[in-house]
Amino acid sequence: MTTTSHGLTAPFALARFRDGDRVHLGVVAADRVRALSREDLGADGLNAFLADPDWDRIGAIASAQEGEWRALADVTLTAPVEPRQVLQTGANYRQHVIELVAAGLTQNTDRTPEQARQSAAQMMDARAANGEPYFFIGLPACVVGDDVPLVLPGYSEVHDWELELAVVIGREAFRVRREDAMSHVAGWTVVNDVTTRDLVFRKDMKEIGTDWYRAKNAPGFLPTGPFLVPAPFADPADLEVRLDLNGETMQDASTSDLLFDVPALISGASQTVPLLPGDLLLTGSPSGNGQHWKRFLRDGDVMTGTIGGLGTQVVRCVAQASA
Repeated sequence: MTTTSHGLTAPFALARFRDGDRVHLGVVAADRVRALSREDLGADGLNAFLADPDWDRIGAIASAQEGEWRALADVTLTAPVEPRQVLQTGANYRQHVIELVAAGLTQNTDRTPEQARQSAAQMMDARAANGEPYFFIGLPACVVGDDVPLVLPGYSEVHDWELELAVVIGREAFRVRREDAMSHVAGWTVVNDVTTRDLVFRKDMKEIGTDWYRAKNAPGFLPTGPFLVPAPFADPADLEVRLDLNGETMQDASTSDLLFDVPALISGASQTVPLLPGDLLLTGSPSGNGQHWKRFLRDGDVMTGTIGGLGTQVVRCVAQASA
């Protein structure tokens, strides 16, 4: 198994890359990429292919020497997906949520930190056994590649990172059972679910609760990719999730700590709305975000996010230009 300069270990993957004003869908193998035509795909575009993906067909193309191959270093990769829907999952890493709950349990109480952690762990285990995942929705317009700098809106100074494994839906999933859920997965990709912390909770009417629209949907707040890795090439139950900020590791966890695994998430999300080919389902973020470190994104920051062989994205932050 080889690793590309972009952190990909799969034998091949899909990507989208820029060529002037056009964006092409391509297959990546090692450190090279080749554009895919509709005839190559056997389908009318990416999402049509993902509805019934023939990975053997793409693998044969990836193994061939003929064709107009280009070096990855010579192209600009962009977001590898074109979702019509983006579903996000909150509070889904066991240790992360235990830390958050335990911190709350030690306030205005005589519980020791260890007692609070034990109580929080029991709550999370009960939730995993009998509860349901927590979903909200994002805007597909926020999905960009790491070729686009992350512009930090000037209305806040507490923009945060949340690196996440994202499921790329294959054939439509509607009210599916957990045991059938994986048959609806086309592949995997990397997403950084950027969040403006001081907009998460409404201050004008606390009873309303969270405001994910304002907190998570500024332009470019879902850096995605650089690759769409076919479902058979990764085990979502045990992938390392790591984010470095300016070379310093901030998040370092494993998807083995998910409270609700991928089948549970797909099944749960599909009970309300049909998940369509090409849609993204984010699985949640582990501990180690800026709120934990009391350090938020600034002009000039560079975030390097990698998930277990699915690829590495490098997001550069810039301050919003003054009006």
